[in-house]
Amino acid sequence: MTKLLTVLVAVIMAFAPFVAVADQSGSEPVLFIQKDASSEPVAVTLAELQSLTQTTFKTSTIWTSGVSEFSGVALSRLLSSFGIEQGFIRARAANDYAVDIPIASLSQTAPIVAFRMDGKTIPRRGKGPLWIVFPYDMDAAFRTETVYSQSIWQLKSLDVVD
Repeated sequence: MTKLLTVLVAVIMAFAPFVAVADQSGSEPVLFIQKDASSEPVAVTLAELQSLTQTTFKTSTIWTSGVSEFSGVALSRLLSSFGIEQGFIRARAANDYAVDIPIASLSQTAPIVAFRMDGKTIPRRGKGPLWIVFPYDMDAAFRTETVYSQSIWQLKSLDVVD
């Protein structure tokens, strides 16, 4: 049993660098966006997200220590780039946690789909590679249960819902 466990750990460790590279390369899909139930989801890479106009702000969160700088694309801008401007968007995390967000509630700067925290790409184990983040310190309106529930980390998909 000990030998089997040792071999299993060795195999996992051998492939760990490749997994980290795939997450950080920018060429693998990190997000899927589906405009309606009859369309196929569109795969979006980290490089494509990084090519959009970025928003950066500093804020503390209830999940991290201290104030951090978050950079990413405003969720409203991302949706608009796909022609999505009304209704609700269902944001889904890697663990299948999902929440519906009214598109009308989005501003031009908040929330963002963050892919950098403190200047570094957010690793999967650090709530990445994508995290919906609000500027919580900017306004008490961003410190509510509703907003916290929309702050999905390990974001994997955005689907338009009726």
